[in-house]
Amino acid sequence: MTTFDTYRLLGRSGLRVSPLALGTMTFGTDWGWGSDKDESRRVFDAYVERGGNFVDTASQYTEGTAETLVGEFAAGRREQLVLATKYSMARRPGDPNSGGNHRKSMVQSVEASLRRLRTDHIDLLYLHAWDFTTPVEEILRAMDDLVRMGKVLYVGISDTPAWQVSRMQAIADLRGWSPLIALQIEYSLIERTGERDLIPMGRELGLGVIPWSPLGSGVLTGKYTRADLTHEVSADPSGTRKNVAAANGSLTERSLGIAEVVKRVADELGATPSQVAIAWTLLEPGVTAPIVGARTLAQLEDNLGALDVRFSDAQRATLAEASAVDLGFPHEFLRRPMSRGVISGGVTLELTR
Repeated sequence: MTTFDTYRLLGRSGLRVSPLALGTMTFGTDWGWGSDKDESRRVFDAYVERGGNFVDTASQYTEGTAETLVGEFAAGRREQLVLATKYSMARRPGDPNSGGNHRKSMVQSVEASLRRLRTDHIDLLYLHAWDFTTPVEEILRAMDDLVRMGKVLYVGISDTPAWQVSRMQAIADLRGWSPLIALQIEYSLIERTGERDLIPMGRELGLGVIPWSPLGSGVLTGKYTRADLTHEVSADPSGTRKNVAAANGSLTERSLGIAEVVKRVADELGATPSQVAIAWTLLEPGVTAPIVGARTLAQLEDNLGALDVRFSDAQRATLAEASAVDLGFPHEFLRRPMSRGVISGGVTLELTR
């Protein structure tokens, strides 16, 4: 049985992290829907006191307030924590070099994060989102330089195509640069397309998968209804959580149908929909630690209860059927009986690894 203080190795490293990471995008009220300083501290303290050590933030969460609060809350216990942050998002409107994946953006963002986090090193630095312009060699070498300087201990990547990540990992290995050890992706019962390439790639290349939004921007908690589908969408993260859900594409007719199935399974288990949704992501062998965000202490306590959820085979099948996605070509093609027969010559193979 997995307990909250049963630690897991992160990817191809010896770094030990909790099976649930604490997300801090809700730390700060700058975007209009987060928690204030006092409630954020209660959430942070409760997570750490329960044995949690894996804290996830980013340079631009709540305009930098999230990192500032994490730095303040971590004082006196910094060494026991694994602090992960991200760079890439623009930090100054109108400045083309304040964002992106390039070296200047990376170095300046890391320096700013170090100041806000009140630390001399970042345990895990993610590239936050692929910019489709920066050469991978520039990114990898700059990351390796930061590791060699001791400002960063490990590096990871988020929201990037699988073919690019696998290419980067191969280059890092061949050149002796710091390898990527973590892959942060959106993954939930309403977003399973990562099963096509990203999650298998993570398992194959030694990247621990860290799902963000395991609750599908809150849709899987059951708090939205079909009346919310008419919500007007804005690309700005400020405003309301409903706007974030709609802008992310999480608030749809399909996702609401999946949320109904989640609620039925939760009722059978005597659990909450949030616990069922988070527990489901932990069934995937490639997943190391889903990120649980909480605006209140009560939400955090509820989310942590996901570790106590145990599904029957029938319940797993019900959730899988309700949320299934087509893996597309070549995956579906290669699974067809004709393809398997042609490849194996009609011989049945017993896989041992």
